[in-house]
Amino acid sequence: MHSETEHTADLLVTNGWVLTLDGKGTEIKDGAVAVGGDRILAIGPSADFGDWEIGTAIDARGGLILPGLINTHTHAAMTLFRGLADDLPLMTWLNDHIFPAEAKLDLEMVRIGTTLACAEMIRSGTTCFCDMYLFEGAVAEAARDAAMRAVVGEVLYDFPSPNYGPIDKGFAYTRELIARWQGDDLITIAVEPHSPYLCAPELLQEAAALAEENQVPLVIHLSETRSEVATIQERYQKTPVGHLADLGILGHRTVACHCVELTEADIDLLRRSDTKVAHNPESNMKLASGVAPIPQLLAAGVCVGLGTDGCSSNNDLDLFAEMDTAAKLHKVDHLDPTVASAEAVLAMATRDAARALGLAAQIGTLAAGKRADLIVVDTDKPHLTPMYSPISHLVYSVKGSDVTTSVINGRVVMEKGELRTIDEEKVMAEARQAAEKIRR
Repeated sequence: MHSETEHTADLLVTNGWVLTLDGKGTEIKDGAVAVGGDRILAIGPSADFGDWEIGTAIDARGGLILPGLINTHTHAAMTLFRGLADDLPLMTWLNDHIFPAEAKLDLEMVRIGTTLACAEMIRSGTTCFCDMYLFEGAVAEAARDAAMRAVVGEVLYDFPSPNYGPIDKGFAYTRELIARWQGDDLITIAVEPHSPYLCAPELLQEAAALAEENQVPLVIHLSETRSEVATIQERYQKTPVGHLADLGILGHRTVACHCVELTEADIDLLRRSDTKVAHNPESNMKLASGVAPIPQLLAAGVCVGLGTDGCSSNNDLDLFAEMDTAAKLHKVDHLDPTVASAEAVLAMATRDAARALGLAAQIGTLAAGKRADLIVVDTDKPHLTPMYSPISHLVYSVKGSDVTTSVINGRVVMEKGELRTIDEEKVMAEARQAAEKIRR
């Protein structure tokens, strides 16, 4: 699987069961992945690399080597609000607790919350995340400092923001972010209007034009609850999806987060426009928003990625737990154990997630020439023994804490469970101090 002429690598992750997740079932039982710079050079049997000159070798000890997981929707800095307002309906939770707490946020608190989130995500196998929040310049910087891949965008809505003030300043801020991070190898900027119910039609159209002009993703909450659907139908005589379709907001760059309440016509509009969906089952369950029609979306050919949403409505960022929940939720909802198979759900956290974020050419599968984003899962554990199917194990048995090594863009960010790019003790202490401020 690799060329005979290439015999040097900066990094070799070897002695593991390599799952490329290429959609064709390509696996190598005693395999290795060679990395040069930020790219994968070659994948093959461990024995094939015996004569290579290797800078650093990492022994997977018979564990699983696979692409890093991709979180298609979160609000990273909301780690600071974990457990702050539990067991409440979405609108009460937002209007009475989250929005007032966010009004007190500043750039430094967002940096702390995001760094804490990066530590949690790296530890649990996530190598890339898509973020919507306030002070997103600080989110981009924190992700870059943690050496994490991220798609980030400032949340835009009709009322003044604690960060930029009026909406015209929000668009100016987004343009500055796009210019500042243009061509960065880890950070992609997205345009992120909050939702149809918090954004006027003109705001949504301006956001879509800005995303198109810069060829970046447009990320929006869509059809999350019945009350949202009722509000939009009353306001515009259309479903939220129909409303966005009429405004020209749907399209291959658009990532629609949640999509819980959909009609058959909505699903057809999403399919025809090639709009991507970010599915957040645990948040939807916790806020009792409902069950998104994921099997129907997949059957229609809509690209679905998996997300955790923020820590105040989940309350963690563990995509392994999210996969397990996603697979089981749809089985019980449909009373059919064959829907949301382990293979389909694992794809939602890897290659389909990469597609959703416009990053399929770079990440989401293991292949020569792609960016080197990969993780190692230690399977030498009682709860992972024996192992008949690694894909079944990854979805139903593996915990985020089973990840031992994480490589992002060719850089080892965690090895043997030790973070290399984040001072965990420091950021946890800062988060506790920030929590005191929030509590007051």
